[in-house]
Amino acid sequence: MLPKIDVPIYSVKLLSLKDLVKFRPFTVKEEKLLLMASEAEDVTSTVDTIKQIMNNCVLSDVDMSKLPIYDFEYLFLNIRARSVGEVVKLQYKCNNDINDEEGDGTHKCDTLVKIDVNLMEINFRNKEKIDTKIEITDKMGVVMKHPSLDIYKSFTEDVDSGNLIVKMTASCIDYIYDADQIYYAKDYTEEELIDFIESLQSKDLEKIKDFFESMPRLSKDIDFNCPKCGYKEVMHLEGIESFFV
Repeated sequence: MLPKIDVPIYSVKLLSLKDLVKFRPFTVKEEKLLLMASEAEDVTSTVDTIKQIMNNCVLSDVDMSKLPIYDFEYLFLNIRARSVGEVVKLQYKCNNDINDEEGDGTHKCDTLVKIDVNLMEINFRNKEKIDTKIEITDKMGVVMKHPSLDIYKSFTEDVDSGNLIVKMTASCIDYIYDADQIYYAKDYTEEELIDFIESLQSKDLEKIKDFFESMPRLSKDIDFNCPKCGYKEVMHLEGIESFFV
């Protein structure tokens, strides 16, 4: 019988959970599945594969389907860092406008600049802003849930931009309250929730948009220096997709 390999156990603190979440690194087999999933064009299949691998790696009792998207991304980032390496090498194209030699126009520098990013140094922005209560009037309001991975996945297909915020809101309402009663979203149909949202005033819908826009997001500022043209700026990276270009 071949010997068993001791697997290191790590832990991470998520914003939405009280206890530390324990996890192990990817196995070689899981890493291959992850690579195949990242190259697939089917978004649903890719998301399902990532979620299954994370279910395998996470040793704590965590429901991946209900985990807010920002915590899901942060957990995945930590598992990836402990499995493959803390530093990722990114490439970005310099967009600096350079004057043509003839002096009659400009062109983009387009130099590829390689940047090393330490995944363990990436933090949340707006991590303090997790208040989910939205007041509509003095006596009525909505308590929201931050969207989970499954909710995001349900909107991967084409959705009319005019209806996107309404349908997203309907999926993320925890409950509605007034002076007399609490109305839990699980007890009502999507159509009933949409009717309620569409009965709001525009200023109320703006409050809901602000709720989504101010959610915690993975973020890091990086000094960008082009070795060819000398262009310098602070590059703002946000969201897990920015760190795996």
